[in-house]
Amino acid sequence: MSRILTGIQSSGRPHLGNILGAIKPAIDLSKQPDNESFLFIADLHSLVSIKDGPTRREFTRAVAATWLAFGLDTQKNTFWRQSRVAEHTELAWHLECFTPMPMLNNATSFKEKSDRSSGPVNTGLFVYPVLQAADILLYDAEIIPVGKDQRQHIEMTRDIASAFNRQYDEEVFVLPEAQIDDRLMTIPGIDGQKMSKSYNNYIDIFQPENELWKVIKKVKSDSTPLEEPKNPDTDITFQLYSLLASDEQVAEMRKLYEGGNYGYGTAKKALYELILSRFATERERFNYYMIENPDALEAELQAGEEKARAVASTTIRRVRDKLGFN
Repeated sequence: MSRILTGIQSSGRPHLGNILGAIKPAIDLSKQPDNESFLFIADLHSLVSIKDGPTRREFTRAVAATWLAFGLDTQKNTFWRQSRVAEHTELAWHLECFTPMPMLNNATSFKEKSDRSSGPVNTGLFVYPVLQAADILLYDAEIIPVGKDQRQHIEMTRDIASAFNRQYDEEVFVLPEAQIDDRLMTIPGIDGQKMSKSYNNYIDIFQPENELWKVIKKVKSDSTPLEEPKNPDTDITFQLYSLLASDEQVAEMRKLYEGGNYGYGTAKKALYELILSRFATERERFNYYMIENPDALEAELQAGEEKARAVASTTIRRVRDKLGFN
């Protein structure tokens, strides 16, 4: 049995890119009988960029509701809020004392985000990889599904864990392996760049229908006249449609593009309708947890936090014993 860990930061409501690139693949992995999945909401990490409490609370609820809407089995797997398990921050401090500063200085993510920052860079961004290492090592996770941009952070986690293990000449921590699925393509945003909240080019499938349609209408397209054939392979609307449609639907839309007399507005309407039909059940479940029965959402999280603490406390006792704190 493999123990798999995935965390999603609560820096906003999950968008289509998050769902297709991280949430659905993680849920598919969790359904495999030989896997034991730990899936958490990284609300502590969101403090790096979000300082408003009510905003973070709402985003955290939205992330939780998304996982549940897409069918996460909380009985088989462990699902919790990072901030409700204090062992995350305790272990992060212990690991910081084994982490050389040059390692953090060389973190690609830190360099990129600090370069983009318009104000002072906070320390949380600098030590972010150590908290991430604590998230992983706390649960003896073996496999960490990540995108290519997170590979370095998993390597840093292994380096930190190895330094701790060498210090005490014992395998106190399991060394995790990154699992990178090269088959997963980058999900394009409505402007053609990678879909991201940072670029404000995302599609929120849980928006009310009229608001969702306003976003879909903004998908960038070229100026090819209505009557002329169009290249589906360079069109963002077609790319997004292809990610969600059946092979038959994709083939049919390709013919329409290449045959001419098919406008981008019609294609966008087809994308909009496909999103509504493809995610009808998930939209209903999301609203159930967010609006109709928020107590059910809270109950799911609290049950998961109890399960997570049971594992985390065992690891912390092991670590504290080595450090002489017990």
